[in-house]
Amino acid sequence: MPRSTFRHRAATRPPNPPHTIPPVNFDDYCQQKAAPAGSSVYYALRQAPPATQPRLTALFALRRELEETVKETSDPTVGHTKLAWWHKELAALANGQPSHPVTKALAKHHPAIAAETEALRTLVNGYGMDLEQARYLDFANLQRYIAQVGGTFASLVARASAANPADPQPWAADAGRALLLAQFVQELGNDARHGRIYLPIDELQRYNVTAADLLNRRYSPAFTELLQFQTARAREALVAAEAAIPASERRNQRTLRAQIALAASLLDEIERDGYQVLHQRIALTPIRKLWIAWRASRRR
Repeated sequence: MPRSTFRHRAATRPPNPPHTIPPVNFDDYCQQKAAPAGSSVYYALRQAPPATQPRLTALFALRRELEETVKETSDPTVGHTKLAWWHKELAALANGQPSHPVTKALAKHHPAIAAETEALRTLVNGYGMDLEQARYLDFANLQRYIAQVGGTFASLVARASAANPADPQPWAADAGRALLLAQFVQELGNDARHGRIYLPIDELQRYNVTAADLLNRRYSPAFTELLQFQTARAREALVAAEAAIPASERRNQRTLRAQIALAASLLDEIERDGYQVLHQRIALTPIRKLWIAWRASRRR
């Protein structure tokens, strides 16, 4: 066939509409989106019983989709449009008509997903806060974001992991808040480069650290003291969250328990490295992640 024919067809092919994804195996899609091999989520998910892993992987894939929507979008209007699409897609999921690989996976693997409609809506709205503000005046102000994003997501994971998904698992919200506090420490430099600082303004002022210091990667004794405070608060929250998991649920909640242990170990590593998080992303090696996740999920 003449080469010009190929050119004609390429030029007239319509572009894919937004959110259209070529046909894929939705389980493979969720795995690649949520938990690439070697990641902390990968090892945490592998601690769950095989029957539970697909629904948990789909939930983590949804969280990743929402994170990418708000953190990789520079125009808030575009971000809100994309989140509005997710609201519609989650409504379609509740009605049994999902179209996205993640929602198709949730429909197939999560037996109680229709009952989670309100929690899923809260999660999307929580990520929407990232499009509205990049700074928080004080910790009380930040707590709403932490609750809607961290608390809501961990509660979704806990209920999906439970023997009875209808059990509310009230302890899980604190686990999610603790995990997000630890994430704020690890991702401080990366978040700042994306225009978001999750350390409250009044706490920066208390330790005489400015937003410019974070953006320009300026380390100082004052910055070290600030990070010591942030790390101690996150570590204390992680310890309390682990202790709050009921004995009857400890076997079922292996993924969250592994996440808590991984977050605590990462804080220890950050501390040993002198809180050098502004210019790099400190991480555990895959073999350490595997060992920490396996050991934590099987501790009584």
